[in-house]
Amino acid sequence: MLNQILPLYGILPVKSNIQLFGDGLINHTWKITTENAGYILQKVNQAVFKKPQDIDQNISRLKAFLNQKHPEYLFVSPITGTTGKSLMETSEGYFRLFPFVEDSHSLNVLSKKEEAYEAARQFGRFSMLLNEFDVDQLYITLPDFHNLTLRYAQFKNAVLHASPERKERSKELISFIEDNYSIVETYNQIISNQEIPLRVIHHDTKINNVLFDRDGKGICVIDLDTVMPGYFISDVGDMMRTYLSAANEEETDFSKINIRTDFFKAIYDGYMLEMGSVLTETEKSYFIYSGKFLIYMQAIRFLADYLENDVYYGAKYEGHNFIRAENQITLLKRYQEAEPQLRSLIS
Repeated sequence: MLNQILPLYGILPVKSNIQLFGDGLINHTWKITTENAGYILQKVNQAVFKKPQDIDQNISRLKAFLNQKHPEYLFVSPITGTTGKSLMETSEGYFRLFPFVEDSHSLNVLSKKEEAYEAARQFGRFSMLLNEFDVDQLYITLPDFHNLTLRYAQFKNAVLHASPERKERSKELISFIEDNYSIVETYNQIISNQEIPLRVIHHDTKINNVLFDRDGKGICVIDLDTVMPGYFISDVGDMMRTYLSAANEEETDFSKINIRTDFFKAIYDGYMLEMGSVLTETEKSYFIYSGKFLIYMQAIRFLADYLENDVYYGAKYEGHNFIRAENQITLLKRYQEAEPQLRSLIS
């Protein structure tokens, strides 16, 4: 397949070293090494991203803005091929080629608060540099991705149509979700508040979407397919969900789920260093809420999928999404318990 793709970028496959690359779950990715340079080739997953052209347009418009306003920023965007296009449509699907950033690396696991600080600063810097960009120029690449109102409605529908067995097993988790409906009400207040503007938001702030240099300093953010208009609580909340606990969403021993308050402070300091002068005072008041927002939404999505017989995420074992939902609910409980301490750290 790649023998037909690489020549579209002027690369000879016979003179290239081709290897599968990374741990991404969405797009297929390869590292291409030639005599003179390194590249990252990606095949866009059309099952997730229905309109790859919209992603390509978004990245192109952001690149043009940053080249004009902030040319010093390393914006890792697709390379133009021999046809003059950066997105190649073939019989095998859609492909993009990126330059490989030499002397950089990404992380799959956070082990130090300094890493959380650097990552938060990079995601904050990304939105800060694009503060003056007109978000109306961006396409919505994943409609309703972080629409908590819709996610809750989908959850209620899943409860309504669940099998008696799965509904009975989930009754305590269902009650917890319903008892915390105030998180949805707060989200509804946020999206109706004109003091909380739509911004250019990454929407996928897991740690492996940041490039670090040899000294452990953040370089830039990558994987821009989910960049679209959104609220800052999406980026901050995703960092809270994935950085604060040493145990991830697959952990089955819930005693390992905790809140590393020093990591929280690192996220706050890194993000606010860049975005502190940009966020409104109203936005700042929802900084801690952002963690509840994203953790709660992910718990809802896992539980709804379990109640719908694992049709979205799939399941590697019986009850997989039930365990994931219970894991995230446990994380949310720990976060709620830590909230007074978190407030004291940023007061």
